[in-house]
This record gives sequence, C-alpha cells and structure tokens, in this order.
Amino acid sequence: MRNFDGIIFDVDGTLTSTLELIFETFRYIAKKYFNKSMSDDEIARLFGPTEDVILKAWAGDNYEAIRKDYYDYYTKNHHMAELYPGIEQILAYIKSKKVFLSIYTGKGREAATITLKKLGVFDYFDMMMTGDDVKEHKPSAEGIDNFMDKFNLKKERVLMIGDSPVDVKAARAAGVKVASVVWDDYAKKAKDKLKPDYLFHHVHELEKFIRENL
Repeated sequence: MRNFDGIIFDVDGTLTSTLELIFETFRYIAKKYFNKSMSDDEIARLFGPTEDVILKAWAGDNYEAIRKDYYDYYTKNHHMAELYPGIEQILAYIKSKKVFLSIYTGKGREAATITLKKLGVFDYFDMMMTGDDVKEHKPSAEGIDNFMDKFNLKKERVLMIGDSPVDVKAARAAGVKVASVVWDDYAKKAKDKLKPDYLFHHVHELEKFIRENL
C-alpha cells in the first residue's frame, strides 16, 4: 500500500555531499576580497540565509562582482561535490511510482540549480523551493505548504527528508512526517537533536523504506 503521495528532499547533506564545495567557495571569497581566513565552523554559522544574502551583507557596493565570482568558483569547482551513492536510484524509483517530488532547501535558487543539474538529478523534481522562493526560510513550513498546495496533497501523505534539526522543525510545523538522514558529518553531530519520525544512517536503509512505502 502506498503511504506517501509526495516526498520532499533537502539538498546539502541529504542528496548531495556539497559541504566541502560550499566551504571552499566562501573561503575563496573571504580570502580574495577581505583577506580573511575562515574555518568550516565559522562558515557553517552563516548558514540559514541564502548565499546571496550572506554575500550582500559582506560586499556592500561590490556585491555584483563578488556574487559573480562566487558562482563562477562554485561552478568550476563542482567536482568537489557528488551525489551520495544510491540517491539517484531512489529518485528514479519514486518517479516510477508517480509520486510528486520537491526540493526544499535553504540554498538560493542559482546554487541549487547548478548543483542539481551538475549532478544529473534536476529533472526528477516537480517543484523546487529554495531560500529565494520563500518569505521565511527553514524552520518555516512555507516550502512544504507551497508544495502541498500546488499538488493538492494531504499532509498525512507527505514526507520530508533532510539532515538537520530545521528540517524536522519545518516538517512538524507543516504537520507532515519527517525522516532524518545522518550520512553527513554535520548531521551525525546533530543527531541527538533531531527526533524525527524515521532515522536512517545509510542510503540503502532509506531505499528499503521507500520501496516498502510506495
């Protein structure tokens, strides 16, 4: 019996191993324009707003040049990022079952589009909600609510899959089920704060769950 009609994925740390790329891109900008060295933790503390919001706060009048440089570097060095092995098979299976698929990410639309296209999974998704597409970023439920509204989905038949506490909070606010995945180092550190409906340590565990519930 199919338990879900719609599934929503976070991007960084859930579908993709992109943290190294993100850290190195911000580090490149910080060093080039501000002669500043930044640790992973310092950069991670910036997360929440989109890349553009962070860059605008840094750049002032030089924003357009810095923004272009950021995305050029992010694109040219995308070999640092990859899909977690087995993720594309899960997406293909979900689509084969005619289940609606969405992205809900704090990334801006440009970075999210670059990543999903570079890694060959952009076309699996029926909708993409990024930090540029919502008035309030996670843990707001706005991106989940918009997905349910667009495809007329019942909240009890929607699943959010992410790697962070804000994904759980957003899902709770929307009234949908939530699965936390902890195959990323940052997610492992936050595991005790997650408290999801389902918890998966390996991609094959998620695949088994998906196959059993669609």
